Amino acid sequence: MEEPIHFTINFLSWLVPAFIILSIVLPSSVRVLREYERGVVFRLGKLVGAKGPGLIFLIPMVDRMVKMDLRVVTIDVPRQEVMTRDNVPATVDAVVYFRVVDPEAAVIKVENYLKASSLIAQTTLRSVLGQADLDELLTHRDKFNQTLQEIIDRHTDPWGVKVSAVEVRDVVLPDSMKRAMARQAETERERRAKIINAEGEFQAAERLVQAAEMISKQPIALQLRYLQTINEIAGDRNTATIIPLPMELLTPFLKK
Repeated sequence: MEEPIHFTINFLSWLVPAFIILSIVLPSSVRVLREYERGVVFRLGKLVGAKGPGLIFLIPMVDRMVKMDLRVVTIDVPRQEVMTRDNVPATVDAVVYFRVVDPEAAVIKVENYLKASSLIAQTTLRSVLGQADLDELLTHRDKFNQTLQEIIDRHTDPWGVKVSAVEVRDVVLPDSMKRAMARQAETERERRAKIINAEGEFQAAERLVQAAEMISKQPIALQLRYLQTINEIAGDRNTATIIPLPMELLTPFLKK
């Protein structure tokens, strides 16, 4: 009876430490990555490669894994003070959309790809918008978005980061510039109104000239117009109207 008891004690003495070791080692040697995650594995400091998604096995104390997220990331570019080409101060901010397409490059080529992408977006925003006039900045924002996207993507491409879109979100002008633009817009509206009125006067005068030419060719038309005017005046029964008789109407009778 002593041998089974002694064997059981020895077995338990080995089982408990083994269980403790496995409980410590297994969590560090087995990883599960989601569909949008990749694990960049280093073995004794040397790059092994990107693995995942699914179940990943690592050698304890030998392998080290850096988890990377492949989903689209959105970063807000802080407000930047910009001086436009026509010397107008403005404050602009933007939004950058990008994602990691090469997990290995995003780990070994740059220390922190998020911070690096944000800083390159800030400097590019100031550089590109500082070369534009204020009117271009306000009216051709799509063109500047495309330019910013191409320049930032060219800088982040060696880091394995793909910039999909850049949007200039807001352009803030000084209050004095806003008042000047409002006065300019009001002056422009007044100018257009005067031009429209002048065009109307010109067309009316042109029609009168055409009517005069037509009446000069057919004098009877003036008499018909005179009779039509008398008829319109006579329609109002509340007034008494004295109508002078033009001598042109009596000319045919006098000749006879």
